[in-house]
Amino acid sequence: MRIVFAGSIAYDYLMTFPGYFKDNILADNLERLSLSFLVDSMNRYRGGVAPNIAYSHALLNGNATILAAAGQDFGDYQTWLQAQNIDTSGIKVIDDVFTASFFCNTDQGNSQIASFSPGAMSYASQCKVAELDFKADLVVISPDDPAAMLDHVRECKALNVPYVYDPSQQIVRVDPAELAEGVEGAHMLIVNDYEFELLNDKIGITIDSVTKAGTILAITLGENGAVVYADGEKHEAAAFTPNEIKDPTGAGDAWRGGFLRGYAMGLPWKLCAEMGALTATYVLEQQGTQNHNYSVSEYVQRFRTQFDDEGKLNMLDNSAIDQVMI
Repeated sequence: MRIVFAGSIAYDYLMTFPGYFKDNILADNLERLSLSFLVDSMNRYRGGVAPNIAYSHALLNGNATILAAAGQDFGDYQTWLQAQNIDTSGIKVIDDVFTASFFCNTDQGNSQIASFSPGAMSYASQCKVAELDFKADLVVISPDDPAAMLDHVRECKALNVPYVYDPSQQIVRVDPAELAEGVEGAHMLIVNDYEFELLNDKIGITIDSVTKAGTILAITLGENGAVVYADGEKHEAAAFTPNEIKDPTGAGDAWRGGFLRGYAMGLPWKLCAEMGALTATYVLEQQGTQNHNYSVSEYVQRFRTQFDDEGKLNMLDNSAIDQVMI
């Protein structure tokens, strides 16, 4: 199955301040606030929702193409994605702007001061599903420039291409009518439990209204696992226990990458969700959203340490696992 991942591409600049912001803010002089914090570390990570999901999908030998806009500073990132067997032919490089960038400074109390520059993401509407040199089997529409998200929904409907609607962080920004248009007709809707409540508040959807329309609904529940409503049934899956948690950023994206790999293989819904759970755990255990790595065989062996009660992936012979997951 050839899946197209449409969404933001960004660089994450993460800094740490060795003190507390609150100790340097004078409450009586907020109208003249002017501060500069000398940080003791800064790291730049590859990020953005589309490549985050695509990377985890490709680690499991999934066929992943990214549809997104990037800027003049994207060269090294693009080379790295191609080295991970990710198709970058759908990425449009805007030469006179920078790739979207997230700047975040965190103090010792985990308070944060952050800024986001959309940069090239503002041009994402120029990236067209119809202009790809192949017909996608599935398009994943994730957080991006709101106009681009709506364009992708309309393109998929016009081209009769099934799509996954994954509005997540953009729910608070996207117009309710556009959210409703994205949900209506989606092959699949993926959100976390809080985001589903936001959708309910903004456009009045319920689990019944989504599933009765024939849409597959996947709701992630953090440490409580996930639930998938499909084929008239509710499929519950546990989370995978991490060895440690270094950074939760990008875990939801990784869950989608693993889940959709199982879906592309035609595996049962519960197993797909469990694949998402393990994939998310690998991200929790690392700093950065694309710094986890494993072979398919290593992944399956670790999967079996928690999800082996029903045989699960034991139907796949160890010696052939790399060939099976193609």
